[in-house]
Amino acid sequence: MEIKELLALYARHPQVRALARVLKNEKVRTLQVAGLQASAAPLALAAAVGGAEAEATCLFVLDDAEEAGYFYHDLVQLLGEENVHFFPSSFRRAVKFGQRDAASEILRTEVLTNLGTRHLLVVTYPEALAEKVVSRQELDGQTLQVRVGEHVDIAFVEETLLAFGFRRTDYVYEPGQFAVRGSLVDVFSFSSEYPYRIDFFDTEVDSIRSFEVETQLSRARHEQVTLVPELAGQQGESVSMATLLPEDTLLVCKDFTYVVERIGQIWEEGFSQQALVEEQSRMQHPRPQTSPAGEGGAADDEVPLLRRERILIDATAFGRDFTPFRRVELTTSAQPSPLSRSARAAAAVVNFSIAPQPIFHKNFDLLTKTFEDYQDKGYRLYVLADSAKQTDRLKAIFEAALPEHPREWEAQAGVRFTPVSRTLHAGFVDNTLKVCLFTDHQIFDRFHKYN
Repeated sequence: MEIKELLALYARHPQVRALARVLKNEKVRTLQVAGLQASAAPLALAAAVGGAEAEATCLFVLDDAEEAGYFYHDLVQLLGEENVHFFPSSFRRAVKFGQRDAASEILRTEVLTNLGTRHLLVVTYPEALAEKVVSRQELDGQTLQVRVGEHVDIAFVEETLLAFGFRRTDYVYEPGQFAVRGSLVDVFSFSSEYPYRIDFFDTEVDSIRSFEVETQLSRARHEQVTLVPELAGQQGESVSMATLLPEDTLLVCKDFTYVVERIGQIWEEGFSQQALVEEQSRMQHPRPQTSPAGEGGAADDEVPLLRRERILIDATAFGRDFTPFRRVELTTSAQPSPLSRSARAAAAVVNFSIAPQPIFHKNFDLLTKTFEDYQDKGYRLYVLADSAKQTDRLKAIFEAALPEHPREWEAQAGVRFTPVSRTLHAGFVDNTLKVCLFTDHQIFDRFHKYN
């Protein structure tokens, strides 16, 4: 069974259908969803809001980077990479240390570039939202769109990229670089994980392909691409991410008050003295520019110092900017709990009856008994695993637990479960649908790392 078939199963869930109905009611501004344990939250929400068919942009705000990573992993498993985006902090470790991460900046730029063009499902956390982003006007001014079939001069593309701060090199291998070889222009935009190869026929864009840096082999064809430079060092106006979100954005979090308080803590911490000293030293001793003189490229000494007011948003401004959005607050409690302090207004409540996957500690006798008990109660059993070898191993364990005498074996059919390709982060038992979703890494006590 494919893991995406679980979405069809949960689309028929009475609580999920109720959740979808409430979300379509614009008058309900705050909704509480109770009882979603383990990976039931991303599964239920994915079934309710959809993937490519999403009717509104959804911003999932988890409590920290690790929670966000696992939530993103589950959504990607269910909906695919093209439908889900991750919006991380642009800093390594904590924001206060001021150490930029190029890979994270690519992910952030990709989200910012696509906001407003289509409905997105974005997973993030407070540290990422604490950072300001470039304004829409600044972003549009630093964006070059190239379409197949349009007529544009290679010289114009080259001049525009240099003006944006791209560096001209012989071969591109990192974001912010471009290379021109005859009718080919290779560009590594900050809005994409892979560089693009734009092939011109005279002044017409003949084809656009993304490619692997190591092998130079094409990955996919594109009809249109957006080329964006590094935005972190831009000198223009910085604003809250809320200003770029569509008005109908749905904000999903556990506790909005906690998010606001965490934003406040990050603001109060600011940047450490060590980070400020290192930034000052870097500005006084900039690295040599790789681009030829007079060919553009942002010099390191043009990047401003780490200033809290320019880079971070305070709690008051964050609360003011994000409060107008419709909000879904999640709680693992099976019973309706009072809404957080920031959401005391009357709101709808949807309750799920879900329990987390039991802990087995590789006790296979307990595992067999638990599966048999659920099976006797009429539950359908699903085992999620990334490898078929793991589900085969479980089948062997359950077969070994069967009685040896043939007649007894006929009377006791044993444990029956449906293997599911790919896994979620944490299994659970749904008492409404009467289904058990168990993960192999929890059964065998293996650490599960999100990708």
